[in-house]
Amino acid sequence: MSDASSAPTTSTGAANPRDHRVSRRIGAIAESATLKVDAKAKALKAEGRPVIGFGAGEPDFPTPDYIVEAAVEACRDPRNHRYTPAGGLPELKKAIVAKTKRDSGLEIAANQVLVTNGGKQAIYAAFAAMIDPGDEVIVPAPYWTTYPESIQLAGGVTVEVLADETQDYKVTVEQLEAARTDRTKVLLFVSPSNPTGAIYSSDEIRAIGQWVEDHDLWVLTDEIYEHLVYDADDGSTTDTGSMPVLCPDLVDHCVIVNGVAKTYAMTGWRVGWMVGPVDLVKAATNLQSHATSNVANVSQRAAIAALEGDLSAVDEMKVAFDRRRKTIVSMLNEIDGVLCPMPGGAFYAYPSVKGLLGKEHGGRLIETSAELADYILDASEVAVVPGEAFGSPGYLRLSYALGDDDIAEGITRLQKLFS
Repeated sequence: MSDASSAPTTSTGAANPRDHRVSRRIGAIAESATLKVDAKAKALKAEGRPVIGFGAGEPDFPTPDYIVEAAVEACRDPRNHRYTPAGGLPELKKAIVAKTKRDSGLEIAANQVLVTNGGKQAIYAAFAAMIDPGDEVIVPAPYWTTYPESIQLAGGVTVEVLADETQDYKVTVEQLEAARTDRTKVLLFVSPSNPTGAIYSSDEIRAIGQWVEDHDLWVLTDEIYEHLVYDADDGSTTDTGSMPVLCPDLVDHCVIVNGVAKTYAMTGWRVGWMVGPVDLVKAATNLQSHATSNVANVSQRAAIAALEGDLSAVDEMKVAFDRRRKTIVSMLNEIDGVLCPMPGGAFYAYPSVKGLLGKEHGGRLIETSAELADYILDASEVAVVPGEAFGSPGYLRLSYALGDDDIAEGITRLQKLFS
């Protein structure tokens, strides 16, 4: 291989087009840290190693039977063997309109909905439609790994605002205002949060929404975990809500991202959606018409069954998740050097492990949470995701969307490792 100084050129003396193999835009994208950890854990399991993976945010329950049966029936219907509208089946859009009214109290129309290949595509499509190169998006940290990459792909600039465990992982209006510049266009808002499980109260949401309105900004709110909100410690219902409902003045400058993956244990079906102003949704639909065209029709038919059915299966899963969150938090807090707040929603624990850093473990000096995650996998065959992936070093994310026995075994291994 020749070095850069002797790189081949064309007959005209220009740089060889083949010399730069991957575009800078795509080359700058980092691999999803959560999927990377999950893939490594599954590969080790395939080798016969007893790895317990806390990496992926994926319910361990099967998709409810009535949804699967709707998909089986859809497979036999020739209508679903053909192209359908790029923006989504009319029947699914109608179901999303009804579901949005039922679950959050927001009234929308079908032309405000774009059905996407999972929530990730909805997030990218929304940012691509909302921001121009150089526009800034304020992103509270810890954040889900995909948000900054989607913003960067759209040409935007991520402005991180960190909230640690002393703030229950929730940013304040004062922090947001300190991060705002004349290039700020969008606030990303997530409640319940991935990776922390933090939930903003109705009053906190109203205050943030008023700040958005006062400064003529846009907001993208990710509501994928809306049904995984647990009761408060005293047994009362947690006081929270959807930002455009609590802040109706924002409706024309708000985009909602949602999907069936987490609520109905349908991660593999790849159905999400964005809801927003008609002009923005039309622009995002145009993008999708060239990028992927329609979402797989069978998956869309399954999503219709999910949204039109009752929430009994969802409630059963939520009971299990609630039990598991209490178990994992209690067990993690028994480890010296670990501090884990109780998450109010989603299915993630986000403990601070700063007390374990700067020390030797197993003969290795561990300085960072990334090094700690590697050590944990090597020494105890437990897969966790380091806080570096979420913009907050010094923490680990553990999904408790796996079986009770695996949770107990996995955290017991950590207790022994750091005893």
